[in-house]
Amino acid sequence: MAELPVRGLWESAQRAVVAGDVAALERLLREQPRLFGGHEPPPYIPSGPGPQYTGAAQAIIAREHHFENYAQFSEHRAALERPDAPVARFEAAVEAVITGDLATLDRLLRDHPDLIRARSTRTHHATLLHYVGANGIEGFRQKTPPNAVQVAEHLLAAGAEVDAAADMYGGGSTTLGLVATSIHPWLAGLQNALLDLLLRHGAANGGVAGCLANGRGEAAEFLAERGAPLDLGEAAGVGRLDLVRSFFSADGGLEPGTTKEQLKSGFGWACQFGRTSVVDFLLQRGIDLVPHKGPSGLHWAAYGGHADTVKLLLAHGAAVNAKDRRFGGTPLGWAIYGWGERRSLPEAGHYAPVIEALVAAGARVEPEWLNEENRGMPLQQMIQDDPRTRAALGGTL
Repeated sequence: MAELPVRGLWESAQRAVVAGDVAALERLLREQPRLFGGHEPPPYIPSGPGPQYTGAAQAIIAREHHFENYAQFSEHRAALERPDAPVARFEAAVEAVITGDLATLDRLLRDHPDLIRARSTRTHHATLLHYVGANGIEGFRQKTPPNAVQVAEHLLAAGAEVDAAADMYGGGSTTLGLVATSIHPWLAGLQNALLDLLLRHGAANGGVAGCLANGRGEAAEFLAERGAPLDLGEAAGVGRLDLVRSFFSADGGLEPGTTKEQLKSGFGWACQFGRTSVVDFLLQRGIDLVPHKGPSGLHWAAYGGHADTVKLLLAHGAAVNAKDRRFGGTPLGWAIYGWGERRSLPEAGHYAPVIEALVAAGARVEPEWLNEENRGMPLQQMIQDDPRTRAALGGTL
């Protein structure tokens, strides 16, 4: 067991969790306490947020399957052994949804029409349509198949309630909100198509702030273009300078009903998503470059890979080596991390000019960064393997 690759150990633990194999998970936790002792699983754990391998094996399994305790999970698993049990039918339909098995899904809905409004017995109480959102449900089930739009169409045609609310994230979660904030539909290139389908079927439009807070700038723009209501923060985050202006009075103050918190969040989102004209406008209105809490606008612009915004902030005196309070990272560190997250995506090329601008302004590489990992690979190796990023860092290494 000890000589198995680290990746194999994590995947073995994941299989044990999904299967509810207490003995196998207990053995892994006992034999590899340093590996599983509170550490985050690596990003190659498939789909969804990584499991939390803290606590007893039974508690871990119950938590990852979204049950309050192991006794409830055991009851659920026993019900699955009876194919005609409502729970078994619902779970079979869920598997059809997340794998895109339309033939099985249609058969189940035809034979059991009540499935379309049935609810999961798990703590989130999701409907089948919620599972299309790939968000807030079991991590190992957060998947977006290539035909996810067709799956959603079949569910809606069968009578799925488009704005049904489920109990993930404190309650009130709709399928549109889940789709709009999930990374999986975005990675599959289907996020906006799913949002369009839901809106055409009458889904209430909103949640732009949730999209921005979860890094889904394109979804935020899509919803805004289709009439989602916007406050100052949301308008700034989607780059609506015309609307941003309307939240300020002639003397430069905020209009009644507009809050300083909206202004603060809007500045951060405008930096993160490269809304340079909005950032410039807010800087002219005296927005604080250094917030009392959280990262600066320069951190966010660097992380987002927006060179024009970074240069504008530097020109206004943004501190190039300031460290955020939560992670202790500088804007350059955030830029390298953002590049590492996206290095397999087209936008990875946006980061070299950002890094060049920060280095030219005096940014320093912290030695410990080079010993850390990003997406399963040491940063030093990633940098050495990428000539443009290595060149952008220049003599700082």
